[in-house]
Amino acid sequence: MENLLGLIKIHVQRGVNLAIRDLVSTSSDPYVVINMGKQKLKTKVVKKNLNPEWNDDLTLSISDLHTPIHLHVYDKDSFTMDDKMGDAEIDIGPFVEAVKMRLEGLPNDTIVTRVQPSRQNCLAEESHIVYKDGKVFQNMVLRLRNVESGEVELQLHWIDIPGSKGL
Repeated sequence: MENLLGLIKIHVQRGVNLAIRDLVSTSSDPYVVINMGKQKLKTKVVKKNLNPEWNDDLTLSISDLHTPIHLHVYDKDSFTMDDKMGDAEIDIGPFVEAVKMRLEGLPNDTIVTRVQPSRQNCLAEESHIVYKDGKVFQNMVLRLRNVESGEVELQLHWIDIPGSKGL
């Protein structure tokens, strides 16, 4: 990983109003998969819940800022293939730009940037990039695509790696 720029910790908080995929129980057993290049990370499965609380931290190694981050939600099935429950793309462009600013010295909870929902991102509402305790965070609500309903709430956090190329 000679081109390692840093890490992005993705805190997958919860799902909201996810689609029903288990018709018998009128529920789903959702989990999230995050892909970036060859990296693939998964949250735990939350049984019988359309508004699951995952509170899982997934960490990606970043060596190319242009490689897209994909999020997929699935319904865990025991005897058949897991059902798709929607997908989204995480746009890290504004987040990376805020990290590059090196914002040391700002007061805690300073909103650095506001990112508006658009056709270019999957945001369901305005997202804030915030400086707190010497770190940059972005809270976002992603509207799932290719499904009848559902959103996923998550938070991004950049982690510098000592000795890496950095941003």
